[in-house]
Order: sequence, then structure tokens, then C-alpha cells
Amino acid sequence: MKQPIGVIDSGVGGLTVARELMRQLPKERFLYLGDTERCPYGPRSEDEVRAFTWQMVNHLLEKNIKMLVIACNTATAYTLSELQEQLSIPVIGVIEPGARAAIKVSQNKRIGVIGTEGTIQSEAYPEALKAIDPTIRVNDLSCPPFVPMVEEGILSGPVAEGVVKRTLAPLKEMNHIDTLILGCTHYPLIKQLVQEEMGDHIQVISSGEETAREASLILAYHRALDTSDEEPVHEFYTTGDIEKFRVVANSWFEDPVKILELVKIEHTKSSAY
Repeated sequence: MKQPIGVIDSGVGGLTVARELMRQLPKERFLYLGDTERCPYGPRSEDEVRAFTWQMVNHLLEKNIKMLVIACNTATAYTLSELQEQLSIPVIGVIEPGARAAIKVSQNKRIGVIGTEGTIQSEAYPEALKAIDPTIRVNDLSCPPFVPMVEEGILSGPVAEGVVKRTLAPLKEMNHIDTLILGCTHYPLIKQLVQEEMGDHIQVISSGEETAREASLILAYHRALDTSDEEPVHEFYTTGDIEKFRVVANSWFEDPVKILELVKIEHTKSSAY
């Protein structure tokens, strides 16, 4: 099927998932929409997140997408079930794939999770982990400074190192975990800083690879994979500052200038659900 796959996120973080999707599904065409104007979603109410998510979804539905990937942990926590029930296309999030990936590598069944306030408060990760293995022990920590820092393109250097060190200090005291889930798709952009701060003995997991694998399996099951030989042309949209978006995209994709089409769109103020 030549229809594109839609990917939504609160900002630039979902680019980490999009890149892995493109790697595992090289024939597919992707439409990415990042709501950078209203990022971060973490401190927002559930109603706000649901309204904003539906606005993004409705924009991509107009472009006849065949699958929706919610590349935002907060939006996944608050809207995944609702979207799966109401849409006629497959919808996947990033929380369950991330949980599965962490359980695969953990040796002592003690797993840490870092994420936005909304994701941590939702307890979506502990629920997903314990649904797979009730004996898993979870320590989680909200990291409010991380998303704004990433959205500003501060991905390395002394400032970023200081923010990561201060924010992760409470989690480092929980020295029994052997695996850490990056429970926000912005966080892989600073994964190296997190890894250095936590130490090499901690397995740091992001959900992109597992999410892309799940997308591939679902498309194959529905016989919806694109089997054409045409080179896919991806489209990237942002609701905010295009140049800031471009800076982060350039740092994440090998050759983004040739593959990214940046279009600023305006959201309606009304709720879509």
C-alpha cells in the first residue's frame, strides 16, 4: 500500500522514533508532525494532551495515512486506547514496546524509568512492565528540564551535562536498577549524557527499535507494506519554530536537508474529541 504512515509527537523527540522506523521500513513513506509550539506536554492536563493529540491526528488523517504511530509517551499514556477504539487504522504507541525492550535485557528485574511529569504520574510504564512480569520492581523519576533543553537544541556541553547530573541525582541513589527506560522520545537525543551519568553498568533503553519492529509486524499482518520500488519522500511538519526544528533534525538524521520538508501549520483551538 502506497499510503503514508503518520508519526506524531509533542515536538522534536519523536524524530528518534521516526529515524528507526525509516531504518526498518525503508520503502515506507512517513509524515511526521511535531507540536513544538505547545511542547512540552508533560506538565499539561490530560484533557489538554487529548485535545492537542486529536488535532494532530485529524491533520494527518486528512492525508490518508494507513497507520498512526504516537511517538510521544505522554500522548500514548493518555490517548492510545481511545485512538485505537475510534480509528479504523492501526495505532501504536511507544510505552509497551519500551517495556518489552527493557524486560528483555534486565538481569535483576529492577528497572528505572525517566519521563515527563505526565508520563510518570500516569504510571503507564509500571503497569506495562508488571502486565508482562508482575515480579518486576520499578523506580521512576520525572525529569522536567530535559524536554525544554532538547527542544532548544542543547544536546551536549557543560550546560546539558549539568542539567542531566542534577536531574538524575535522585535516581542514582537507587543503585539496584540495572536497566533504565528513556520514557520520553526526546531523551534519546541526550542518551549519551544519560549513559555517562548513570554508568556503563546500566542498560539504557529507548523504545524506537521495538516500536518500529511492532509497526513492521502489524503492517505485514494487514498486508499493508509498501512493496513498490519508488524512493519514498518523507514530509515533516512543525507547529512552531521551523529553524529550531531544523537544527535538531540536522543533528539526528545523516542527511536531513535532502529528506525533510518543513511546513508550519496552525492548529485550531477547539477540541477534536
